[in-house]
Amino acid sequence: MSVSPSQLKDEPLHQGLRERLVKELSGKGITDRNVLNAIGKVKRHFFFNTTFIKFAYEDKAFPIEAGQTISQPFTVAMQTQLLQIKPGDKVLEIGTGSGYQTCILLETGAKVFTIERQKELYDKTKVLLPKVGYSPKMFYGDGYVGLEGFAPFDKIIVTAGAPFIPEPLKQQLKVGGRMVIPVGEGSTQEMFLIEKISDTEFRQTEHGAFKFVPMLTQKNK
Repeated sequence: MSVSPSQLKDEPLHQGLRERLVKELSGKGITDRNVLNAIGKVKRHFFFNTTFIKFAYEDKAFPIEAGQTISQPFTVAMQTQLLQIKPGDKVLEIGTGSGYQTCILLETGAKVFTIERQKELYDKTKVLLPKVGYSPKMFYGDGYVGLEGFAPFDKIIVTAGAPFIPEPLKQQLKVGGRMVIPVGEGSTQEMFLIEKISDTEFRQTEHGAFKFVPMLTQKNK
């Protein structure tokens, strides 16, 4: 579905709703000011189908094309907070989806490389993001294999539920880098933070249960 011109307007109402969302997320434990500022800047209603646009600033996930969802703002904020992004960090995002998380990463000062395997979503987002002022490096491909040609990355974020932690992604992380990935094959996944201590050592911690669409292999042509 193409974005209508009316969706690309940012009215005082939208600005007020974003401010309210920032306060709500702060109350739920998001403390990174850089992340909260990004949530306050990115216009989430730009990423919604017109059917759901009135719900854009509720802390809920909503359907988008190809059977996928735009993630709940708390989930986006929590994953981004766990990454501890510093300006200029090179970040690999697995699962561009609507592009909302991509823009949050860009607003934190990251240089973003993002992969999407659903052709319908890739085609839409590749057009939308420059229209709304964002220019990540976008790729159509299989997230399980990452982007070896552009590695290593300071941070890696996976925005779909993975049945396991893909080894290529661990290898594409810099020493001292951080990867956030939801892992599990059921309806909910556990959020893992993987920290690369050395070329061969990793530290793994768990950060609560979340719900994601499954991470799929192969490209959908």
